[in-house]
Amino acid sequence: MSEMLVTVKAKGAERWKLGHPWIYRSDVVEAPPDPGVVRVADRRGKFLGQALYSPRSEIRLRLLSRDDTPIDAAWWGRRIGAALARRGTVAASAYRVVHAEGDGLPALVVDRYGPFVVAQLLSAGLERVRDAVVAGIEAALAPEGILLRNDATIRRHEGLPLEVTPARGTVPETVEVEEDGIHYLAAPHRGQKTGAFLDQRENRALAGAHTRPGGRGLDLFTYHGSFALHLARRAAEVTAVDSSGDALARGRENAALNSLTNIVWREANAFDYLRDLERREEQFDTIVLDPPAFAKTKDSVPRALAGYKEINLRAMSILAPGGVLLTCSCSYHVNRGVFAEMLGAAAQDSGRRLQVLAWVGAGRDHPELVTAPETGYLKGALLQAID
Repeated sequence: MSEMLVTVKAKGAERWKLGHPWIYRSDVVEAPPDPGVVRVADRRGKFLGQALYSPRSEIRLRLLSRDDTPIDAAWWGRRIGAALARRGTVAASAYRVVHAEGDGLPALVVDRYGPFVVAQLLSAGLERVRDAVVAGIEAALAPEGILLRNDATIRRHEGLPLEVTPARGTVPETVEVEEDGIHYLAAPHRGQKTGAFLDQRENRALAGAHTRPGGRGLDLFTYHGSFALHLARRAAEVTAVDSSGDALARGRENAALNSLTNIVWREANAFDYLRDLERREEQFDTIVLDPPAFAKTKDSVPRALAGYKEINLRAMSILAPGGVLLTCSCSYHVNRGVFAEMLGAAAQDSGRRLQVLAWVGAGRDHPELVTAPETGYLKGALLQAID
């Protein structure tokens, strides 16, 4: 049990009671100067639980446990093992083992890439107990190597440096991943997130299953071509578009891994490319829109929605009769309701009738807490043109 004590206001205590794992700066009364694992009590001295404490963050406290059990390496190992058990069988060699607050392990991300682990420690409180966390990962997962991808910009808000550093053993520059019969190369040291977009795994399989055999596919914001690979197994041809030549080069490598020769790789701005396709009255049977987050802050939401509407409107305009569109947003500040309203407005302006086949989100290895909407960020829809 931690010896450091933080006292909080009734409002902060009430947040924990209602199921939200965070207590903000404004609800902290007394606290030590240094980060770490702390005991938390209300003004009457009633013990509320143990938490990660970050003295420089707006989120001061992140709930770990409501009891006095020591938060040591064994505790982390048990919690990580329990998160792994909740995943059950995952049809892929790479998946998320710990999804931070979604798994009751705040500020901690643990991704498995075959025999290797890539983790992120995203708060000052968690960074203070790094050795115990790494020992817990080792005990629960027994990986050949553990890499810390501590280069997420959120660490700056915690007063922490950005770094990529080995914690145990060696993790190679690239790891071959298999999912749903498709192979691709993840880049643990330099790739997006921890090396790949694992949250879209189930949506990639969904898009592949709804690809029209012998039809034309279009994958915009393709990055390393993960969606394009799934589309290409059924489509006659797929066009994969990204503004990064380096990303497209990795996409070509991934296509070669799967002996797929029916993908055309285009380096272009997706907005400009869509306008050109619409002007030429091209049509596609399967379209995937998986852009980066357009809204980084609440203030940027109106502009982001305008961008989302434009790309969706143009995609709807070039969707062949009976074709399917998988469209997503990973902007946390654009919630599901607002995203759905945007799609409705785009469909109205396009003059198309689009049936919802499925509302989608992150894979089941990226769980959300119903009492903490911040744990959900990815949302999307699978739509079919019925006109």
